[in-house]
Amino acid sequence: MSASESISQDADTPGTWDDVRDLPPSAKLVAKVLEYNDTMTQQQLADETMLPSRTVRYALNRLDEENVIDSRFSFSDARKRLYSLDIES
Repeated sequence: MSASESISQDADTPGTWDDVRDLPPSAKLVAKVLEYNDTMTQQQLADETMLPSRTVRYALNRLDEENVIDSRFSFSDARKRLYSLDIES
């Protein structure tokens, strides 16, 4: 087991703001927007941040890798996912 594997978090453990610190600016912006809004779709995030949808998708993937967001299917439209911030206080 390498040092990087021993440092990695479990999938069930929520991340912290320290995990977000080294991410790209787009991921930080998406995290901040999610901090002020409970749940949002990818399109709502793109509208709110004024970032392209592809950049928002990349930011969400990076945030997911750090275990700082939670995603679930929307009950009103199963084609969409709802994202919320999952950071320890």
